[in-house]
Amino acid sequence: MIRPSEDNQYYELHSPTAMPKASGFLWNENMMIHMNCRGYAVSQFMQPEPSKYSHAPNLEAKTFMQPEQPYYAHHPGRFVYIKDEESGGLFSAPYEPVRVLPERYTFFAGKHDIKWLVQHDGIAVEMKLGLSKNDPFELWTVKVANQGRAKRKISVYPYYTVGYMSWMNQSGQYHEELQSIVCSSITPYQKYKEYDKIKHLNDKTFLLADKAPTAWEVNQEVFEGEGGIGNPSALEGDTLSGSDARYEMPVCVMQYKLELEPGDETELRFIFGAARTEEDIAAIRRKYFQPGTGGSDGFAEAEAEYAAYVREGEGCLEIDTPDKALDNFANHWLPRQMYYHGRTNRLTTDPQTRNYLQDNMGMSYMAPELAREAFLTALSQQNASGAMPDGIILHKDAELKYINQVPHTDHCVWLPVCLVTYLDETDDYSLLEEKVAFADSPELATVSRHIDLAMEWLLKTRDERGLNYIEQGDWCDPMNMVGYKGKGVSGWLTMASGYAFRVWGDICQNCGRMEEAALYRQRAEETNEIVNRYLWDGNWYARGITDDNVPFGISSDKEGKVFINPQGWSLMCGAADEQKKAKLMQAVTEHLESPYGVEKLGPPYTAMREDVGRVTQKHPGTAENGAVYNHAAAFYIYALYLADEKDHAFDLLRRMIPGPDQEDLERRGQLPVFIPNYYRGAYRQIPRTAGRSSHLFNTGTVPWVYRILVDGLFGLKGERNGLRVAPRLPSDWSGVSVKRSFRGAELNVSIKRYKGIAAQEVYVDGELAEDGLLAHLETGKHYEVLVKIPG
Repeated sequence: MIRPSEDNQYYELHSPTAMPKASGFLWNENMMIHMNCRGYAVSQFMQPEPSKYSHAPNLEAKTFMQPEQPYYAHHPGRFVYIKDEESGGLFSAPYEPVRVLPERYTFFAGKHDIKWLVQHDGIAVEMKLGLSKNDPFELWTVKVANQGRAKRKISVYPYYTVGYMSWMNQSGQYHEELQSIVCSSITPYQKYKEYDKIKHLNDKTFLLADKAPTAWEVNQEVFEGEGGIGNPSALEGDTLSGSDARYEMPVCVMQYKLELEPGDETELRFIFGAARTEEDIAAIRRKYFQPGTGGSDGFAEAEAEYAAYVREGEGCLEIDTPDKALDNFANHWLPRQMYYHGRTNRLTTDPQTRNYLQDNMGMSYMAPELAREAFLTALSQQNASGAMPDGIILHKDAELKYINQVPHTDHCVWLPVCLVTYLDETDDYSLLEEKVAFADSPELATVSRHIDLAMEWLLKTRDERGLNYIEQGDWCDPMNMVGYKGKGVSGWLTMASGYAFRVWGDICQNCGRMEEAALYRQRAEETNEIVNRYLWDGNWYARGITDDNVPFGISSDKEGKVFINPQGWSLMCGAADEQKKAKLMQAVTEHLESPYGVEKLGPPYTAMREDVGRVTQKHPGTAENGAVYNHAAAFYIYALYLADEKDHAFDLLRRMIPGPDQEDLERRGQLPVFIPNYYRGAYRQIPRTAGRSSHLFNTGTVPWVYRILVDGLFGLKGERNGLRVAPRLPSDWSGVSVKRSFRGAELNVSIKRYKGIAAQEVYVDGELAEDGLLAHLETGKHYEVLVKIPG
C-alpha cells in the first residue's frame, strides 16, 4: 500500500482512507503548501509576513500550521468533481469531498511536485501540483481520460477553496478576458496608519485557466445549495449559473463539458494563488499560458527550474546500508527537509534565534556560504552585553512577534554549538576574525569577541549557586512560569552552557587562543561540578528549580518525574560519570522510551502546575507534555553516540522515521518523507493514540539528525586538520558504503567488519591513515577509503 517509486523521487500511497492525513509539502522562496492525500491543503505566502489566499469558512487566526491538523468538510482544499452527464453519477478526485472510493487510487508525495492518479467508472483523473521557484501561487495540471470502450459525456469541475476572506470587504467574479475567477478582499485594519501597509497587499485570490470554461460559479452558497459540498445542488443542472459573490463567501469553480471517445484524454491547466491587481493576473497569464514564440511552455519551464532549485538541497552523504528505507530517507527526504528550513527560515521574518542558528547548522552541510551569512546576521543583532535576542529580524519591516516577545535565556548557548559544525565542515576559521557591530552599539567586534561576550553573559545570568536563570523559558517555550519572578533556574540550560563552554574552548584552541581555551574548559568543569552538586537526584538529573526553590523533574514528583533533556545534555557536557550515565540511561529506558521513540518527559502532566507553566496544560502526550518530541530525542541520540552507545542510539534513531513496516506507518499516519515535530507520547498512560504523527514538518530535529548521521553513525566528521573517521555502526551491520563530500573532495567510503582485528584501520587509496585522520584532502579529487572495523 505504501512504497517508494523506483527512482526514489516519490513515496506512493495506494489508499485514501488507510492514512487519511498522509501528506507532502512543497515550498519556494515566497510560499509553502502542505498537501493532504485527500485534497486538503494548508498554504501561505509571504508579503512580507505570512498571509493566506485559501481561507477557512470562518474568521481564523493567522497561525502558520496546527499540530495534528483537524481536517473537516470545508477545510481549504483542491478538488475535481466528475459528473457523468448521461447517468448523473458523481465522484471527486483525489477523494474529498464526495468520498466515493475509487477503483484505483495513488497519491505521489514527491520531491518537487505532488500527484494523484484516480480511476473510477472508466474515467481516469490525473492531478499534479507544482510550484515555480519564486511566484506565490500553485501550478495545477488536470488530465481526464476515457479508459472505457464507449464514448463518454462528462462534466469536469475543478474546485478551489477561497473561504472567508475578510469581514470588511469580499467579493468575486469571473473575468472573461483573463479566463479567471478573481476574488477580492481588503485586509481588515483599525488604525489609519495601517492603511499604508495594507494597500500594497496581495488581497486577491485568483483561479486562472488556460482554456475557457463552459461555465463557472463564484458563489459558495449558490454552488452548494441544499446538497452541501459533498453533493452540490449546482451540479444537478446542465451548466453552472455563473453567479458572482457580493459580500458573500466566494469560491473558484469552473465547468468543462467534455465528450471523450475511448482512449481520449483532455488536459487542463490552472494557476491558483494571490495577486494585487487584475493587471498582475494578466501578466501571470502571459508568463505561463502565453510565454512567447518558439513553442516555449511556461509550466514546463517552471517545473524544470523548480526541480533544479530543490536539487540544490543535496546533502553531503549518500548511504548504502542494510536498511534500505533508511537509505531512501537519508539520501532524499532528510536533506530536502533540512534545505527547506535553512533556505526559507521556515517562512517567517523573525525566526526564533535558536531555530535560526540550528537550521543554519544544517545548511553548513549543503550551502555553507548561506550558513556563514546567517551567523553574521545573527551576531549583528546581539547586544553589547552579550545577550542574544529572542528572534532574528530578516526583513526591514519585520518586528519580533508572538513567542519572540517572551524572554528566553538559552539563545547564547547555540552560537558555539551550531558554529562548530560550520567550522568542522569548512575549516573557515577566518569567519572568527570578521568584524560585526552590535544591535545597540556601532562598535565593531570580531566574531570571536561576540561569542566570548555570549559565553560571559551565560556566566553572569546565574544565581548564587551558579545555576542559569530561566526567566519565562529556555529551549522549552511553554515552561514559562518556572522563573518569571526572577529566581527560577534551568538545569538543562546550565548543562547546555557547560557544553557550550567546552565546544568554544575547543574552537579557541583550534585558532590559537590557548589562554581562552583553558579558561572556557575550566568554566565547563566548574559548571559540571555545579550540575552534580545541585541537580543530581540519585538516578537522574532534575530539570530545574522554581522561583520558590522547588526542584522539579525529580523522583518525588508524581508527574513530570523525568525529563529527557537534562539526561542527554549531561552526557554531552561531561557532567555524568560512568556510574551516573548507567543510572540515567536506565531511567530513560524505564520511564521515557516507547516503540515510537523517546518521550520528552514522563509521566505527562494531567493538570496545571503553576510553578512550571503552560507546558503542563497541554494534553498528556502531545507536544512538550510527554510527546516523542523529536528535537529533544535527537539531542539524546546525539549524546548516546558521544557516549559510544551505538546500538542504543541507532535503535532510537530508527524509531524516529516512520516505518518501514506497514503497521508502523499506519500507526503514525504519516509517509516517511519528513520527520515531524512530534509523535504522540504518553505510551504508558494513553496507548491508543501513542505514535500518532503531528504532521508538522517545521522542526529543529532535522539538522541534528543529519549531524547524528555524519558525526555519529557513519563517523565521517570534519575537524581542523581533515576528516576524522570513527564509524559507530550497529552491531548487526556487516558493512556499509558511503559517498561523502568534504571541502570539495569526493570520498567513496567502504566500512566493513573484519574478524581478527582488534582496532579500526583506515586506508586511503591503499595507504594506512594514522589515527583515522584523512588529512591533506584536495578539492576536486576523488578518494577510495576502506575502513576495517572489528568483526
